[in-house]
Order: sequence, then structure tokens, then C-alpha cells
Amino acid sequence: MDASKETAVYTHGHHESVLRSHRWRTAVNSAAYLIDELRPGLSVLDVGCGPGTITADLAELVAPGGRVTAVDASADVVEQARAYAAERGLTGVEFGTADVHALDFPDDSFDVVHAHQVLQHVGDPVRALREMRRVCRPGGIVAARDADYAAMTWYPAAPGLEDWLSLYRRVARANGGEPDAGRRLAAWAREAGFTDVRCTATAWCYATAEETAWWSALWADRTTASGYADIATRDGHATRADLTAAAEAWRAWGAHPDAWFSVLNGEVLCRV
Repeated sequence: MDASKETAVYTHGHHESVLRSHRWRTAVNSAAYLIDELRPGLSVLDVGCGPGTITADLAELVAPGGRVTAVDASADVVEQARAYAAERGLTGVEFGTADVHALDFPDDSFDVVHAHQVLQHVGDPVRALREMRRVCRPGGIVAARDADYAAMTWYPAAPGLEDWLSLYRRVARANGGEPDAGRRLAAWAREAGFTDVRCTATAWCYATAEETAWWSALWADRTTASGYADIATRDGHATRADLTAAAEAWRAWGAHPDAWFSVLNGEVLCRV
């Protein structure tokens, strides 16, 4: 195994504009494909938990008697997730930091291992899935859902967004990730050793004036103020003027009365 493959930079970083979108996520809008597999008493590992909104929903779905262990590479965002779980009065939830390539848990530790929008950012998604499989009990489920950037679509046409998408995909790949992960999940799962793989796809759709204003504003802010912006300029992928132009394109698109945007997400449920 080439150790360098495990090294990847989280393209988005944890700027407020990034966490703004992460906090919107729930089990219903981001893990519906997994919900029917959950029941009280199960143990769940939530990999890449972010600010913990999906984690909290998973904890409620396996209560009473279940437990959720939530991990993320960022200690700061883990603290936010811990605080959010406390606000919701949840018990049976533990938090920690972890590297999905080398999870610090014994074999066969969990009934369900879940990762949402994680594999697109890691250096070796196949090794990550092998680790998720290792810590999942026989008969259990490994679940992963990731966006596919090349499949994003919007209306009306906006050349500035085409430029943004091309730039984002270049930066993400230079950071060691794969922005078009959604279409690759099934292949990665089979390469990781899974033989029982169920594939689905669902989409986020932003279509109301409120939704498109929110979506365009957070991406405009991400484009100029997040860790992504720093990486894009530092590594020579774009100038500050380029990023400003992309942010302006986002805001102009979001103000259009017929604005519509869809994000395709690939999903896999892998039986161990």
C-alpha cells in the first residue's frame, strides 16, 4: 500500500459557510436509504460525523438500547457535534477523532458503519471501506453516500457556475480526493471485498426562492472565504479575482426567479 495515497486534504475545511450546509443535513434528507436498516438496540459507527446532525438522528433511531459512536478527523468539529447532542438531550452517543484509513476499534465492533460525504475526500477510499468493513459485525451493514459533482445540474445556464465546477473538481483532485465519488461507490465497495452491495441514488434539490438563495449564498461564501479558497489560490489553481467572479456568479444565479439546482448522490448498502 502506498502510504501517500492515504494523504488527502479536506477541500472544504470547516468555515462557517461549510458547516452551514452540514447542519442542514438530517437522516431523512441525507440517509433515508439507511433508515429501514435501523432499529432499537443496534450499535452504529458514524464516520466523518461533522457537526453531528445526522449522528443525533441516528441515535434516536436506534434508541432505546442502541449506541452511536461518532468520529471525525477534526477535533473542533467533534466538539460541536458533542454540544449538539447534549442540546438534544441524547444519551448513548460517544464522540472522538479518527482516521477512517485506520480506525481505532476492534474487529466486529458495530452493527452499522455509516459515512456521509466522506469517501470523496479521503486519499484511499477502498482502504477506508475495508476498515469500515473490518469493524462491522458479520451480518451488519456498511453504508456510504457521496455526491457526484460532475452530475450536478442547474437552471438557468450560468457560465460562471460551469467555471466554478471545473475549478472545484481540479482543486479536489489535486488535494487527493475524488469529487465524482457517487458513481464510483459500488466499484470501490466491490474492490474492498464486499459481495452483497445494494446501489441507489437520490438527489438534493433546491428549487424554492428561499432554498436557492441559501444554497447560492453559502457556496459564494465558501468560494471566497473557506479553506477551499485558501488552497485554490495557494496552489495556483485560481486567483482571488477568479474566486470573486465565481462567487458573484453564484449570487446572480441564486437571485434568478426560476433558479433550480440538483445534487446527485450515489449510495451503497453493503452487507458484511
